[in-house]
Amino acid sequence: MLNFVLVAGSSRNNSQSGKVARFLRQRLIELGHSSLELCTVIDLGLGPLPLWPSDDSGPWGQYAERLQVADALVIVAPEWNGMACPAIKNFFIYASKAELAHKPGLLVGVSAGVGGAYPISELRASSYKNCRLCYIPEHLIIRQVEQQFNQPSAANHDEQQLRARIDYALDVLQKYSVALRPVRASIDLSQAEFANGM
Repeated sequence: MLNFVLVAGSSRNNSQSGKVARFLRQRLIELGHSSLELCTVIDLGLGPLPLWPSDDSGPWGQYAERLQVADALVIVAPEWNGMACPAIKNFFIYASKAELAHKPGLLVGVSAGVGGAYPISELRASSYKNCRLCYIPEHLIIRQVEQQFNQPSAANHDEQQLRARIDYALDVLQKYSVALRPVRASIDLSQAEFANGM
């Protein structure tokens, strides 16, 4: 069984990003990729991180412990004003190679409308450099999110297709998780002169 951490990147309580993260967690378990104990959600709306840098790191210590033992991450990033929201960007300021280096990540964009692509583009461009998270080529975009995943079965044909795409992407993430384990074990991360990405 693999250890997955899903990060719900909204700073809002009871967010749609949190709903999506919990749905994806359930699918990882149902598909046999993980278990209840090994698959967890970090919800930045329920446990926010203080704006970095800060003397108070809030729940970061707990989050770091969970991330260090993770085999893979799912980053659920809501689109706010055509951008990745501040909470998920702040998360990546805290995150370092100690937690995320050479682990596969699946990006999930979330939009209340027909958007959702901009957080994918933004996070692919700017969030991985120092933490060395390896985004897989697949990603997901959950549009009209308030109408999605509100009941156990798909509400319509579009949601049925989305659920099939989700299962495919989670299967790809699982395969990357297995493949990158020996890669991580073989890389020396202690070289101070290469502490940060170029």
